[in-house]
Amino acid sequence: MPQTVSMAANGRLVIPASMRAEIGLQEGGDLVARVEDGVVVLEPIGMAVRRAQSLVRRYVPAGTSLVEEVIAERHQAAGDE
Repeated sequence: MPQTVSMAANGRLVIPASMRAEIGLQEGGDLVARVEDGVVVLEPIGMAVRRAQSLVRRYVPAGTSLVEEVIAERHQAAGDE
């Protein structure tokens, strides 16, 4: 449910407790802030990470380990030196 939030003169916002509870934001928790089509979007860090992982999965074949690929590339590069 939308709620009105006021911004202080120094730019600080207070996110209502009901909204913080709804997204599981703990006291002192971090958010990712971005602007989409002129709207400020605040997203909990964990949710932003999961969204980024989901985006990457679209382009990585199933069973592929990007970590293993990077390690192999680094070993190859070190061997070439």
